[in-house]
Amino acid sequence: MRVLTGNDLKTGAVIWWTGRDWSIHVEDAADVGEHGEAILAAEDGARRVNGGYIINADATPKGPRPAHIKDRIRALGPTVRPDLTLKPVDPAAGEWVI
Repeated sequence: MRVLTGNDLKTGAVIWWTGRDWSIHVEDAADVGEHGEAILAAEDGARRVNGGYIINADATPKGPRPAHIKDRIRALGPTVRPDLTLKPVDPAAGEWVI
């Protein structure tokens, strides 16, 4: 599975391509397959994303799980303070980090 990520130009937030637009939640990310480069070119041209790139992810029942630790941290937030993650009310918020 391949997904797109980058940063929102207005807020700087980490964002994930959903297939139609961008979301701050990695679980909303869609598999772009071999179309990632074309989507990134269009979204970069439309000035909706900054520093966009394609990552590998594993499909899980909870949604995509970034394959690399760097992108898991980008998706979920700090590894040392699970209470500061994107969804701190989720008791399992830190379980994807390692």
